[in-house]
Formats: sequence, C-alpha cells, structure tokens
Amino acid sequence: MSAPPMLEIRGLKKYFGPIRAVEDVSFQVAKGEVLGFLGPNGAGKSTTMKMITGFLAPTAGTAIVCGHDVETDPIAAKKRIGYLPEGAPAYPDMTPAAFLDFVGAIRGFDGAERADRVALAVDRAQLAGVLHQPIDTLSKGFKRRVGLAQALLHDPDVLILDEPTDGLDPNQKHEVRELIRRISPEKAIVISTHILEEVDAICSRAIVIARGRVLADGTPEALEKRSRWHHAVSVVTAAGEVPRLKALWNAHPAVAEFEVAEGEEGLAMLTAFPRGGAPMLAELGRIAREAGVRIDEIREERGRLDEVFRDITTKAA
Repeated sequence: MSAPPMLEIRGLKKYFGPIRAVEDVSFQVAKGEVLGFLGPNGAGKSTTMKMITGFLAPTAGTAIVCGHDVETDPIAAKKRIGYLPEGAPAYPDMTPAAFLDFVGAIRGFDGAERADRVALAVDRAQLAGVLHQPIDTLSKGFKRRVGLAQALLHDPDVLILDEPTDGLDPNQKHEVRELIRRISPEKAIVISTHILEEVDAICSRAIVIARGRVLADGTPEALEKRSRWHHAVSVVTAAGEVPRLKALWNAHPAVAEFEVAEGEEGLAMLTAFPRGGAPMLAELGRIAREAGVRIDEIREERGRLDEVFRDITTKAA
C-alpha cells in the first residue's frame, strides 16, 4: 500500500464578500514531489498558500499536513510546514543572525541545537556575507534568502514557497534550485509561481490555476504534450530551399501547417506542425535527405509550456 500524501488539500474555498478568490481547490503532494503551483497574477495562488499554512482561514475546505488538519490541529500542522511568504517579510531592524535566532527560539529550539540549526540554514541560503547587516539594508535577493533560511530552519516535512526566486540574479536562482533538488527526496514541496522556467528547472509536477480554480494537473512533460509545438519539426536551411521543402513535406499526411522565420546570412527556419501530435522527425528527415535538400540543423520540438499556460488561463478569463 502506498504511503499517504504529506500534503492533502480538500475543497479549499475563499470568498471576500462577492469576490471568489479560491473556488474548490483540491490536490495532494507526496513525499519527493516538487509541485509547481502556476497561475497568472490574481489567480488565487497566494491566497491558497496562506490557507494551507494557516495564515488565512478558509471559507470552506481544509489542508491536511502529515495527517494533521490545519483547521482543527493547527499547532501540530504548522510544526511540519516551512513557509516562505510572498515578499518574505522580516523585521527590518534585525540582522539575519538575530532574526534566525529569534525564529529558532519561536520554533522551540535552545542552546547548541538552535545554534546548529541557524548555522545550517545560513549555509543553505548562503547568507554568511550579510549575517550581521540590518535586514533593511539588504538587496531584494538577500531578503528573499533570509526568508528561505527561516523556512528551512526547523527542517520541515512540507515546504510552501511563494515565488522563491523572486528578486534573485541568475546565479542565485541556480543555487536555490540546486538546494531544492537536494532536499526534495525527503519532503513535499509546493512552489507557487508565475515564472514558467521554474517548472522546467525543478518541478516534477505542475498545477495550473486561474480565477481560483484548478484547470490542469500533470507532469511538465504531460502539459507540454498539449502544445501545438509538441513533436513539431524545425529545420534551419537556405531561404531558397524553403518553398521546395514545404512542398515536399506538405504532401505528408502527418503535417498540418508551417511557420517560417527569416534568419541572417540567407538562412531561414521552417517549422512543420504535426496533425494530431504524432511524431514525424524521422520521416520528414528522410524525405529531405532523399530529395537532396540542404539541412543545416533539424530538431524535434518538446512542446511549449508558455503556450499551454496561455491557452488554459485565457480560456478561463
């Protein structure tokens, strides 16, 4: 029998008067999963995160964290959660060292154990260089890392991260993603974001939410299959070869349509889109070779998550 999920969301709803911010959101996250919680601004992502972590009471529904109901057993549930809120609020006049020590005390740690946990969180978030500066003087990226350190300090089973790489430079983003990869096998992690590159980089599964409702749930690969670019074939060739290659490929029943992008130095990119998503790279490559068409580069497209995201969310508008 499979282990129960570390996080189970059951029918969460949140109404602010006539505004339905979240409408019947349900999902589960198992140990080892990194779930991307995707949606446009105003979709209900942060409101959902606040209800899961007990910062906001739901209109209906609940969250179960490692068997503990956030509504009826909040202390036990919150002990198992590490939460990085949107904006990562902290006391601006404190230093990261003082703030993390304060968080450790609130979490019930004392003495050498508290010092060890603070030191590990500082190392994980790479804060040593700013440890004794007032938080108010730190860059947005370092403030975000202070927030991440406090979320990790008590080594929680469930991590809820709201825009964890917001404000970080490319190197810092890479470091945070590597940290999430390292710790993910022993945790259930939810990353709320509108940045689609986060999904490709670290998520094993993704949920798309819009207007407070879950509209899609699957692996990044499964979502990419919904894109018209999935199994499309793109070639770089001489611009003068494009009409002949289009005529050759257009005769193949798997090809639905084409796009052409003009390049430099007399080159162009021709993309053939499949009918029904069927693979056709090998067949189209063979046709081009047998006809003697010059091909500088040929590749099969994976599918584009941004296109799927736009399609799902705009239809919900």
